[in-house]
Amino acid sequence: MRKIREILSNKWFKFGVVAFAYLLWVIWLSNYWWLFGLVVIFDIYITKKVKWAFWKKRYKEGEKRNVWLDWLDAIIFALIAATFIRMYFYEAYVIPTSSMERTLMTGDYLFVSKSYYGPRVPETPLSLPLIHNSVPLLNTPSYLEWVKWDYRRMVGRHKVERNDIVVFGFPHGDTVLSKAPMEDYYKYVRLSGKAYTVATFGPLIVRPVDKRDNYVKRCVAMAGDTLELQHGRVLINGIPQKEIPGIQYAYYVKTNGTPINSLVLGKMGVAIHETVFSNHLPGYSCIFLTDENVKQLKEIPIVVEIEQYDDIYPPDYPDSALTIFPFEGNFQWTRDNFGPLWVPTKGATVQLTVENLPLYRRIIEVYERNNLKIDGTTIYINDIEIDSYTFKMDYYFMMGDNRHNSLDSRYWGFVPEDHIVGTPAMIWMSTDSNKSFPKNIRWKRLFNLI
Repeated sequence: MRKIREILSNKWFKFGVVAFAYLLWVIWLSNYWWLFGLVVIFDIYITKKVKWAFWKKRYKEGEKRNVWLDWLDAIIFALIAATFIRMYFYEAYVIPTSSMERTLMTGDYLFVSKSYYGPRVPETPLSLPLIHNSVPLLNTPSYLEWVKWDYRRMVGRHKVERNDIVVFGFPHGDTVLSKAPMEDYYKYVRLSGKAYTVATFGPLIVRPVDKRDNYVKRCVAMAGDTLELQHGRVLINGIPQKEIPGIQYAYYVKTNGTPINSLVLGKMGVAIHETVFSNHLPGYSCIFLTDENVKQLKEIPIVVEIEQYDDIYPPDYPDSALTIFPFEGNFQWTRDNFGPLWVPTKGATVQLTVENLPLYRRIIEVYERNNLKIDGTTIYINDIEIDSYTFKMDYYFMMGDNRHNSLDSRYWGFVPEDHIVGTPAMIWMSTDSNKSFPKNIRWKRLFNLI
């Protein structure tokens, strides 16, 4: 044991372990300028010429330790370690809405794995640690844009696959309304005009790609797929999406005039606070159910009829032609009857016309940063007349599992690959805002792997 302790305390052994771990990180990062960091590590453990931890006191033998400096050292170490882990491995995230119920519940606290798809190298590196995009209470940006790096993703363990649950930056989150930060700026502009929107909810906040608010949805179509929705059901390349437990739709449920026992609905997993019974129907004008729930309700004697929502063109309220992607043109799509839509893939070339341009306009102008102009039926990209376009990135189509209560790609289009953050790895805490402590804790969901 003594020999082992001597080896572990040997400065050359410590240097070797730390240098090896650092070298692996540099190889993963694929930026070999960082190899100069080995010089710093060598000096920290071997030569000790520079006091890199300038706040850390070197005590003489028998000297009393300064508790405050020791605490400062511990806090700085913890902050650096937590920032490194958050940047390259795991980030905490909370589910704010019911768009993924029943797969993920409102109030679920997640650890999101960034290494799964490969972490993004920070594009805005000058940022306060552990704060995503704005300083709480102060409502000011937590980052500076003095230094900007191009998008680059480190090697991951997997690529985004069909039906993966994915955390990503909100595609329309490049422009945010300061007085309504959770709302879609572009939707408000289409519905009410830019002048009214800015005057009512402004001023505007512009955010870089890596500082946009994070969303979590299911990837229903990946790059190269053709997606279509028929009566709310997803088809990929003409084949129905495989059955996924927990996906739910909105239904009309007619009864004989008696409401369904709330305990029965609760056992089925139905969100009771989102159901409203009406004596005029009689029954429920809107209730979110899985396919299994529908089978269960049909066996209840008081249930007379169950009918799934099915929006046909023009879309039902609160949707409109201006809220369903691509917002213009003669597509006549709704949230339930949508497509067919081809999802762009890197390197693929599409023939561009004035008719299909609305599908790809935001990709060309915003995500891939080109100057686009239209003169009659002629399209110009970067002042060059073109009739085709080659995509520089892969794109994805995301949808919530709560299909009739989810703002997703049907409302804002494709998700670019540079917006992908990671995938949920574990639910470490879950609370129900409709209950008081400690009944609000969903004990069965704690520490569940996803």
